[in-house]
Amino acid sequence: MRYFALLCTIMLLISCDAGPAADSAPGPAQIVRLSDSEIKGLDPQKISDLASLRVAADQFEGLTRLGANGEAEPGLARSWQISPDGLRWTFSMRQNLQFSDDTGFDATLFPAVMDRLQAPETTAPAKSLFGNIVAVEAPDANRVIVTLASPDPSLPSLLAHPAVAAVPLHRIDAAGDQWTADRPIITSGPYRLTAWKLNDHARLERNPLWYGDTVPTETIIWKPMDDSLSAMRLFLSGGADIAADYPASRHQWLKDNHPDLAHSVPYLGSYYFAFNTRMPPFDDPRIRTALSMAIEREWIADKVIGVGNTPAWGLLPPGLAGAEPAKPIWADWPREKRLDKARALLDDAGYGPANPLRFEIRFNSSAEHRRVSVAMAAMWKPLAVEASLFNSEAALHFAALRRHEFALARSGWIADLPTPENFLLVHQLANGPGNYSGYTNQAYDQILARAIAEPDPAKRQALMREAESSLIADMPILPLYFYVTRSLVAKRIDGWEDNIS
Repeated sequence: MRYFALLCTIMLLISCDAGPAADSAPGPAQIVRLSDSEIKGLDPQKISDLASLRVAADQFEGLTRLGANGEAEPGLARSWQISPDGLRWTFSMRQNLQFSDDTGFDATLFPAVMDRLQAPETTAPAKSLFGNIVAVEAPDANRVIVTLASPDPSLPSLLAHPAVAAVPLHRIDAAGDQWTADRPIITSGPYRLTAWKLNDHARLERNPLWYGDTVPTETIIWKPMDDSLSAMRLFLSGGADIAADYPASRHQWLKDNHPDLAHSVPYLGSYYFAFNTRMPPFDDPRIRTALSMAIEREWIADKVIGVGNTPAWGLLPPGLAGAEPAKPIWADWPREKRLDKARALLDDAGYGPANPLRFEIRFNSSAEHRRVSVAMAAMWKPLAVEASLFNSEAALHFAALRRHEFALARSGWIADLPTPENFLLVHQLANGPGNYSGYTNQAYDQILARAIAEPDPAKRQALMREAESSLIADMPILPLYFYVTRSLVAKRIDGWEDNIS
């Protein structure tokens, strides 16, 4: 999962009259947040998992940042101007900026930050996100100029990513990777890490040299909780203020018993299974389409998941390339008509009762993924399809996907940026191991390239929709629904705003 899938950006308005709590429990000056996994790293240019990016966003600020509504707002830059052609953005910097160790910095830091991001030795996983940036320049201490290859109205959101935040290059140059071992770590944002006990908690304390208004909460504690039921129980017992998730099976119970604590809102993410199109049987689009036609998406979203998800026939969540999600022509056919067509497609491909289609559904450990897999296998039985289940831990699961060792596997995408291309670029051969299905279509690539280069917003959106339609027609993935965020927020937290990003 990625950074711009954050549940919410929060302004925390809890009274801080008391000093920070000595332990990792909620206190008058301390907020405890539960993450769904342990932090993987502290260098914002070398991380890609959501848990690490959330902690990085607390500590490192860039030219822009995300506000409580999930939209980009001025960060270290106080304002910006855009050239008429949309290719040149000029950011005006705030004055007297300092890192938390009292080292000053200005606009001239940002070209060096981009150079480090692009350097091969950095091995930055987010590097590809910034491919549209031609140059980052600082003509003086007060201005940063970003030049683009093609217009991008989402640039302020992109520049809020921690990968291009102000990092202490003066310390990095001296210490190499060892700079992240400093306690407190040197930061540019409102907090700084002062302690990290692996698999227990990370403590972030207020950065007294941050340019902004004094943050109202002195200490933030991040605790990893990979089991959402345990996280929910800890939260309800008063052991945490915010939980990043709760079990889908407890959604209705929480709504009935704690409606003021449970939050479930749409956000920019698609849940799907990937076909391995590199080898039989799923190198045949007829088979992929037949299996997709047999799925009852509304039933899965409502009955299997049951937390308000919207069924999906395409890749792009509502609003990214049109008000309504894209659908294939058969999406609204009655079930029996879809099954008849699916049988005919499978028969053309050589499968039927006399020669059943057999394959394995692979998914990572989760009750939700198991329920969805079981439901799909049952929906395919009328087609004489025999699907078995294989479950593994997440790291093993996604390693197998990168090695192409699967037939049909649970996947999905959470937006790095609120743009259609952020979803669509994943399914290109150029994406390498991240293109799990191995999908390759030159026509799709060409449409997408035209869309990205198109400066006119309406034409750009139409091309993005055309690219998605091409993807749906080939069906290298099996879309099921669009994600919602599930979170628990204590009553004492003020200023929480739900948003889709």
